[in-house]
Amino acid sequence: MPQSLSSILIHLVFSTKNREPFITPAIESELHPYIATIFHNHKSPSLAIDGTRDHLHMLFVLGRTITIANLVEEVKTVSSKWIKTKGREFRNFHWQKGYGAFSIGQSNVAALKRNTRGQKQHHRRVTFEDEYRNFLERYEIEFDERYVLD
Repeated sequence: MPQSLSSILIHLVFSTKNREPFITPAIESELHPYIATIFHNHKSPSLAIDGTRDHLHMLFVLGRTITIANLVEEVKTVSSKWIKTKGREFRNFHWQKGYGAFSIGQSNVAALKRNTRGQKQHHRRVTFEDEYRNFLERYEIEFDERYVLD
């Protein structure tokens, strides 16, 4: 086969360190497009980005030549540096150390886009911690409660 092709859809979730409420509406309107550009620059187009004041959900197509770990590190590092330039109130901003990356099928894209865009309403009923544990359980990922949420 002369051409290398892939279609790997990833649902990525990570929070601010200690779930500090840094992602204000003002910064959110710039942050989401900024992160989308980082994905684009790594040939991993984003399909949806949204979240709440303390965490993000991102749906993207993983580029053929980059690992999830390297892409997440790049997204977190570059966006964290950028946020810190947005004002004194962001000087202590950090993302949490870990992340959750979950594969999804093409047939689930529309539903995940809707769920991602509805995060603020969803989290009026469900905490981030409970939502994240639910993802881990649904994907049958073993985890140590002491370390799953840093």
